Amino acid sequence: MFSAEERGHIVQIWNIIAGQEAVYGTELLQRLFTVYPSTESHFPHLIPGLERAQMQNHREQKLIAVGVAVGHLRDSLGCLADLHAVLRVEPTNFQFMTHCIQVRLASHLQRECTAEIHAAWDKFLTSMAVVLTEKYH
Repeated sequence: MFSAEERGHIVQIWNIIAGQEAVYGTELLQRLFTVYPSTESHFPHLIPGLERAQMQNHREQKLIAVGVAVGHLRDSLGCLADLHAVLRVEPTNFQFMTHCIQVRLASHLQRECTAEIHAAWDKFLTSMAVVLTEKYH
C-alpha cells in the first residue's frame, strides 16, 4: 500500500508533531468547525461550559488516533473503523478532517512539507478516511 519512501515521510512528520497532539488537535478542530460548521453537530459533547480539560483531551485524542494509524501503516486500521462506525460519524467529515490536517501540517512545518511529503500524507490520510468509512457499507 505504501512504499518504503512514503512510510518514511509519514513517520518523519509524525515524529516532529508527536507529543504536541493537544496543540495540533485544538487547531485542527478550530479549523474544522470554522471552515465546515456543519461538522460541529457531530460533537454535541463539546458544548460551551464543558470543562477545559475535557475539551482539550478530546482534541488531543483526534491527533493521537492519527498517531495510532501511523503505527499501523503496515497493518489494518480496522480498530479505528469499528469505533467510528458505532459513533455514526458522517463519512464526508473524514474528508474535511484530512484536509484540515494537511493545512495545519503545512502551516506549522513549512520547510518540512515538501511536495513528496505532502503527497505521502495525502495518500495516508485518504487511506485512513477510506478505512474509517468502510464499515458504513
